[in-house]
Amino acid sequence: MQSLYIITGSSKGIGKALLEQLSQDSKNQIIGISRSEVNSDKPNVQNISLDLGNFNLIRQSFDGIFPEGEYRRIVLINNAGWIGQIDYFGKLKAKNIQDIFNINTIAPALLMNEFVHRFAEYKQAERLVINISSGAARKGIDGWSGYSASKAALNMMSEAAQEEAQKTDSGIKFFALSPGVVDTAMQEDIRSAPEKGFSLLDKFKGLKADNALSSPDAAAEKIIYLIQNNADFKGVLQDVREF
Repeated sequence: MQSLYIITGSSKGIGKALLEQLSQDSKNQIIGISRSEVNSDKPNVQNISLDLGNFNLIRQSFDGIFPEGEYRRIVLINNAGWIGQIDYFGKLKAKNIQDIFNINTIAPALLMNEFVHRFAEYKQAERLVINISSGAARKGIDGWSGYSASKAALNMMSEAAQEEAQKTDSGIKFFALSPGVVDTAMQEDIRSAPEKGFSLLDKFKGLKADNALSSPDAAAEKIIYLIQNNADFKGVLQDVREF
């Protein structure tokens, strides 16, 4: 019996690494969601081109995102995220404030809601939601107000969803997972932040210069480990640097 994996942000970084690793098993059916077209020669991979800031389009795409079928495991990985405009309050563009919450918080909430709606009674399968969070969700970082706050909201949504799953006995498990500092395009955006808009700029430039960033492949391996051994993990909030 197949397993179904739904991965947002699947065209690059951690999402791409997850897609490539999971698709090596022919028993895994992969739905990759990204703004850009992804052409895969793997028969078990389907790409859905979708702007996660377009909520009407998300809702119209639910049937493709959540296909019917007999599965032994169904996993939604809300991986897509945006660092947003890095700068201090007073210098932020209004649209960027809105966009970062749309992508990092509201889009995952829409997908989580539909996942529960469709699969709450599908108890013959193991069902997991993995929300890719950040250590920044637990502390205020200057210049990162939108990113920290949107990821903190994602953490709280994950914890609330787990409380609801326990009270309704749905059997769905929710995790908000911090992947560590990974060498992705987001890190390039961070290193290009204005010096007066982010006091930790030199630290992040140093991480790259010192080869201290983990690879997307390594982060993906940890995420897959969590999925395959989820019964060993207690608590919603998890950090790959702790396992």
